[in-house]
Amino acid sequence: MGEITFDDFLKVDIRVGRAVRAEPYPEARKPAIKLWINFGPEIGEKRSSAQITAHYTTDTLIGRQVMAVVNFPPRQIGKFMSEVLVLGLPDDTGEIVLIAPDQDVPVGGRMH
Repeated sequence: MGEITFDDFLKVDIRVGRAVRAEPYPEARKPAIKLWINFGPEIGEKRSSAQITAHYTTDTLIGRQVMAVVNFPPRQIGKFMSEVLVLGLPDDTGEIVLIAPDQDVPVGGRMH
């Protein structure tokens, strides 16, 4: 992967939000969870489909802070419109572990 400039980095808007609703998404090709995430008054509530079922349940996600790219165009995932990309890293088996601040921070804060 090639180098990017700082200006390129600034084009990616990564914000912290809080999951306010989560539902199973059994219709997805790969196991997934539908998330509704509050990013505060500037951005509001956005939806995402995330393949995170190995480490998370709908119950454990509610109230959790997550990091997401909020300036990608919406993407149709089956019958669900995903508006943000929730960020995570693969564990040693390739299952996704969410990225989140290690302390509670105000929702809507931009990563920098």
